[in-house]
Amino acid sequence: MPEDEWKEKLTEDQYSICRMKGTEPPFSGQYHDCKEKGIYQCVCCGVDLFSSETKFDSGTGWPSFWEPISDNIQDETDASHGMLRTEVMCKKCGSHLGHVFNDGPVPTGLRYCINSASLRLQKK
Repeated sequence: MPEDEWKEKLTEDQYSICRMKGTEPPFSGQYHDCKEKGIYQCVCCGVDLFSSETKFDSGTGWPSFWEPISDNIQDETDASHGMLRTEVMCKKCGSHLGHVFNDGPVPTGLRYCINSASLRLQKK
């Protein structure tokens, strides 16, 4: 989809985060402390990304998950901001979701640190 169409479809925050690889301030997103059950989908294209069953409180201020639902996530090296991190994106539409770190809980040891603005919760 052309960028002008993304700008029309998304809010300013969603566009900044999903399309321009921004980050919301910690503890500001609607899902950082959400306990509702359901499936977290990409706000841009609606593909299923994470289950509430794998969500945990990382204390970081962003929604955190220890495993994605399927292979709907792609990653690449992110060397911005003077750090070396692994960026995670929606495999279907390429939207920026957040980053994944190797300091999560068992069974995977991963922490997918995701911006609330890049998600939409489909409640069960």
